[in-house]
Amino acid sequence: MHDTTALLVEFGSVILGLGIIGRFAGRIGLSSIPLYLLAGLAFGDGGLLPLGASEEFTAVGAEIGVILLLLLLGLEYSASELVTSLKTQYPSGAVDFVLNATPGAVAALLLGWGPVGAVALAGVTWISSSGVIAKVLADLGRLGNRETPVILGVLVIEDLSMAVYLPLLTAMLAGVGFAGGSIALLVALGTVGFVLYLALRHGRLISRAVSSDNPELLLLVVLGLTVLVAGVAQQLQVSAAVGAFLVGIALSGEVAEGARKLLTPLRDLFAAVFFVFFGLSTNPAEIPPVLLPAALLAIVTVFTKIATGWYAARRAGIGSRGRWRAGGTLVARGEFSIVIAGLAVATEPRIGPIATAYVLILVIVGPLTARWTQPIVEKIQEWRGNGGDKAASPSGNGGSGSGSSGTVPAARVPLPQEELAQTD
Repeated sequence: MHDTTALLVEFGSVILGLGIIGRFAGRIGLSSIPLYLLAGLAFGDGGLLPLGASEEFTAVGAEIGVILLLLLLGLEYSASELVTSLKTQYPSGAVDFVLNATPGAVAALLLGWGPVGAVALAGVTWISSSGVIAKVLADLGRLGNRETPVILGVLVIEDLSMAVYLPLLTAMLAGVGFAGGSIALLVALGTVGFVLYLALRHGRLISRAVSSDNPELLLLVVLGLTVLVAGVAQQLQVSAAVGAFLVGIALSGEVAEGARKLLTPLRDLFAAVFFVFFGLSTNPAEIPPVLLPAALLAIVTVFTKIATGWYAARRAGIGSRGRWRAGGTLVARGEFSIVIAGLAVATEPRIGPIATAYVLILVIVGPLTARWTQPIVEKIQEWRGNGGDKAASPSGNGGSGSGSSGTVPAARVPLPQEELAQTD
């Protein structure tokens, strides 16, 4: 078969298969991410039906998927919201980092991966999945709960931290040494600071320059600008993903809203391709040997994430039930963990199988902990004779009240502001 024909047949089959998988995941109420990863494992080297002709094309699509994921994430924020989150939520962000990055780093060192592997696996275990968490909050009817802004605040800090973490990891993976890593970190911090300054002081001018009443022109300008900046960022070893994230932050108002509507379908398409490509790059035969360490790591980080959410909600003055719900909701890992592993897999191939197994476990367990952590804790307390927090509101939307946590912006995930209002 001609190479072009084979590419079209293979890639078309992949896209069609993703559509069927996505519909099936929606029917059973499961995130599509683990199914996309399993599909990639099935069609990669060592899988049931390895792809050949379309692998290079799929790799380019996967890179675009990462760029669009981070662009759309940046479009959810304004610079002022990011600054507010930094001022009010940094203690929770610090606790989040210490509790959840440490298990990954320790595990990598115990496995003999060295410092670079430790930094990479620490990122995999640190960052929660905004996509899965947004869906869980909506499915459980918790968008108006008092703990929801706290959850979003922790996620905002994680995302902003990626603008520093990813360039540092990229420099370490490139083997540039301490001096080169320090320079990369300074460049990243300077770039983030400069973009935040521009967005705060001149965001309207930037948005006005990009704005267009013609959807086609707006799509072309925003997408072209994003890919260009991502390429320049990659050349400077700041990470293409961070470059795309910063473009999203710089745009605001109607431009950000219009770009979000136009680019969301493209993001969903290429993000699915990215997850499949990550699966393609992992040999299924390599996963069974790492299932035990992945499961142990997942168990540990389930409890550390629950502790993170509990602490963050406690700082916001939320009752016991809301604290446990916040912790259980933060458990899921997903897109960022795979992005980090995807960057590191060329230097440390062993991170691919364990990251895949780890994400598969927690992307399934995450929605379950979000739903059952608080009821289980209350049952245990009742059994021990302690009771629950009777002052908190009922378990369905408990923790909501006339008081306001009011410490973080409703950013990072596209949740309407009116849905985040406090409820009685």
